[in-house]
Amino acid sequence: MPTEPNVDLPLIDHHCHGVVPSDLDLATFEALMSESYKPPPPGTSQFDKPLGLVVRRWCAPLLDLEPFCSGEDYVERRRALGAEEVNKRLLRACGLESLLVDTGHRSDDIATPPMMADLSDRPAHEVVRIEAVAEEVARSGVTASDFPDAFTEELAKRTRDAIGLKTIVAYRVTFAIDQTPPTKAEVQAGTDRWFTESEKAGKFRLNEVEVVRHGLWAGGELCRDHKLPLQIHVGFGDPDIYMHACDPSHFTDYLRAMEGWEVPCTLLHNYPFQREAAWLAEIFQNVYYDVGVILNFAGPQAADILGEALEMGPFYKQLYSSDAFGLAELYYLGQLQFRRALKQHLDRWIAEDMCNVKEADRIVAMIATQNAERIYPLDQTA
Repeated sequence: MPTEPNVDLPLIDHHCHGVVPSDLDLATFEALMSESYKPPPPGTSQFDKPLGLVVRRWCAPLLDLEPFCSGEDYVERRRALGAEEVNKRLLRACGLESLLVDTGHRSDDIATPPMMADLSDRPAHEVVRIEAVAEEVARSGVTASDFPDAFTEELAKRTRDAIGLKTIVAYRVTFAIDQTPPTKAEVQAGTDRWFTESEKAGKFRLNEVEVVRHGLWAGGELCRDHKLPLQIHVGFGDPDIYMHACDPSHFTDYLRAMEGWEVPCTLLHNYPFQREAAWLAEIFQNVYYDVGVILNFAGPQAADILGEALEMGPFYKQLYSSDAFGLAELYYLGQLQFRRALKQHLDRWIAEDMCNVKEADRIVAMIATQNAERIYPLDQTA
């Protein structure tokens, strides 16, 4: 039997979200196990997929349950313990050094960075989502003509206390767009269209390409000036994405421009484009990447995906993240799946005399903490 990975090795979770601080019923818990907007078909369960299998195998014992208990029993036990107790048990068992928390998605439903620091007993830093700030400014009552400047000012204000910025350009307009800086006229025309359409829809959801481009370049400039990384969502995500156009190789022109500005760009989770992300990290000085939450969704097959990410990517460009949202289980499983999968590959490299223990330890340290420490201003924001 292989030995278990060393849980004492600290990890910097460079991309994650808050957990839900309230108790969850079965339907709500299962909804947070899925990227779909719809529940599973009648008579089926989210627990009957790879993620559900590893939740029942690895998280159940932390809640004093037998491995592979039923999903119903798991959620019932979770409710009996209470959300705070469950969140603390799972988060504090992760062996994290710090958390870099994206606050731009459903922020009213989840724990804030200070709350996450309390629950995990570890430092938690904020990553500001560019598109979320744009939507907040639009909802504030500003006019379309005043929006571009108001947005830029608010983003600059929010950046002062941030550990980094993030864009979900791939979600909203794909990577297959004009990646040059938009003109003022283009931004204003795009803003006018967005405001008109949003007023008809009754909500502001940023999917106007010229406004997204404005945010990309405003955010890139702030990252350059404050020496912050820019996180970029890639691939795997909600059903509103067009997966074929979320291949990060479509974003080469923007990545090249950010390389000129010396802005580190971190490509997040990347599935099914982990090989493309590794290639981009090889050719661009400023590109970093992780495989994030897909290790949870892949369950027992997680090592295959991490293996593809390891095929050619520089060790000094790879990062750890859970991309956990809502469920503390995703934090716990994220680190466990990562540790087990990485150890599986390094053990094989050692057995095949392609590596030794000293080199394996160096590789692990780079991916676990050192690469994140090099590009994020953790000392300044501690």
